[in-house]
Amino acid sequence: MNLIQEPPVYVTAGLVIVILCVFILPFLIKKVEHNLELFLFIMGALSLTISSLWNKHIIIEALTTPVSLKHPIVEVVFFAALIFKVFRNIIHSNINKLKNIIGIKWFIFGVIVILGLFSSIITAIIASLVLVEIISGLKLNRKTEINLTIISCFSIGLGAAITPIGEPLSTILVAKLSGEPYNANFFFLINNIGKFIIPGIIALGIFGMFFLKSTEDKNNSLSQEEKPETFYNILERTIKVYLFIMALVLLGEGFKPIIDTYIIKLHYKILYWMNMVSAILDNATLTAAEISPSMSIQQINSILMGLLISGGMLIPGNIPNIISASKLKISSTEWAKLGVPLGLVLMIVYFVLLLIL
Repeated sequence: MNLIQEPPVYVTAGLVIVILCVFILPFLIKKVEHNLELFLFIMGALSLTISSLWNKHIIIEALTTPVSLKHPIVEVVFFAALIFKVFRNIIHSNINKLKNIIGIKWFIFGVIVILGLFSSIITAIIASLVLVEIISGLKLNRKTEINLTIISCFSIGLGAAITPIGEPLSTILVAKLSGEPYNANFFFLINNIGKFIIPGIIALGIFGMFFLKSTEDKNNSLSQEEKPETFYNILERTIKVYLFIMALVLLGEGFKPIIDTYIIKLHYKILYWMNMVSAILDNATLTAAEISPSMSIQQINSILMGLLISGGMLIPGNIPNIISASKLKISSTEWAKLGVPLGLVLMIVYFVLLLIL
């Protein structure tokens, strides 16, 4: 029997300091906020150094995860950007025609709900890239566009989890539960958490309809200073996304001593709230560490919902946030203004629902 050895006090203290830096510094120091990818990469490397976990396997994993064939994040971001560059004017024209036909409130509802539901089929990556093009074409006021982006990313993050192809978290969970007693298959997630996620996506759509004050303002939108995108711009953004994903891999590996020693031993109700660290750590890593076939469905659902909801609270929390914030130049502070309170409300609501259902 392999016993997990408790890390030395200096390792635990060092990792706690790193996680506090990741949570706090982007909101206090502008240079950190504007170079978030590089900052998180440095923090990830530092966490691995503190934990003394550097090895060949981790380096290869960090280098290859962003371009994995199962979830080819970087490739999709790059090639989709090239396609959208060619068809951008046509896409934006049709977006505004549809908006004018059905009205802005129903358009907002449709964006949030349709992207959320279909992200489980087209993947969270594609859904977030489509979202970026929709936001870029709307030309609403900046605050409305930011809030629409955040609410839609919550929806995409939730919806992508109901099939194993939607995002890495769901792929890992189904793989871990593919044996006895659950024999998880393609429909395992939608059968177990669909009753929580689908109504949640619709509720987010309704919330968006009435919460967002959508004033047309071409001079104060996220794309007001947008110039025709060059190949260099696309390549630069792709490299930033690659660095961001690498950083999350390093952070997830670096924090394993704390996760394995302290977090996974907690009661699932406490773990639900502790999983708010998913706002800055890779939720796929946490899923791999926390989920076990020996758990009950209630335990699995609680842990999973905690990870999915908290993933929308801050930019590093999930892939849709990273892609959208990078392309639309949304800062950490701007994201947190709605992401954190909305995430906390959803955490409370779902905690109650999970206890009842």
